[in-house]
Amino acid sequence: MTCAGFYFRCEDHEFTMPIVRLLGGCLLTLGFFASGAVAGPPYITDDPEPTELGHYENYLFATGTSTRDGSSGSAGLDLNYGGAPDLQLTGVLPIAYQTSPGGGSAANLGNIELAAKYRFLHQAEIGLDVAVFPRVFLPSGSARVGPRHGAFFLPVWVERSWESWSTFGGGGCEFNRGSGSRDFCLAGWALTHQVLENLQLGAEVVHQTPDIKGGRASTGIGFGMIYDLAEHYHLLAYGGPGLQNAAATGRYTWYASLLFTY
Repeated sequence: MTCAGFYFRCEDHEFTMPIVRLLGGCLLTLGFFASGAVAGPPYITDDPEPTELGHYENYLFATGTSTRDGSSGSAGLDLNYGGAPDLQLTGVLPIAYQTSPGGGSAANLGNIELAAKYRFLHQAEIGLDVAVFPRVFLPSGSARVGPRHGAFFLPVWVERSWESWSTFGGGGCEFNRGSGSRDFCLAGWALTHQVLENLQLGAEVVHQTPDIKGGRASTGIGFGMIYDLAEHYHLLAYGGPGLQNAAATGRYTWYASLLFTY
């Protein structure tokens, strides 16, 4: 399962950590959906806009998906810094969890992410913003809640904005072999509209090829919102159903976060 850059895959269903589930529930109730010039989170599809030079965009997030085998997801910190012009440095520190219909559950340190987004083309010059956003995934703290091997995701994202609208998308492939996993590709496209000064709404469609041996491809749609509480505090949320092989890959997916910008 993938969500706004947070990747979680697990085939085991045994573990317990009520604190993580409580955190996820608390974040989910904070609000539902997205703001301003910010894209990427809460959407699975990302955009090419990096964090501004010398500024921070930090998310306290929770995300999850539900299948016939139970539910899985993660909660943690998504840290972003504008390290140079057109360059964003990213680190994601997740606690991953999984529950099964029989009541078994497990939680542990998930796959830490290290990434760098670089925008190399600009809308002012060619009519589109274009960026690469390679991500390295470190082995998880437990095979129960994520792959115990590293992975590398290489996407390209494009965007065009006009008036109060923005459309962005693209995709890439992840090199992810080991422990029953397989290389896969993801593609998505989103459209957002700034309906109020402090409220943005949007929708997207996402497709992913199988990420485990014997797995199935998935296609889903989602609806997002960003609500600006104040200049530096924002509520983000997202939810949507699976359309293709939903019982096996995801009946629905959700995301919620509190974003701090400074």
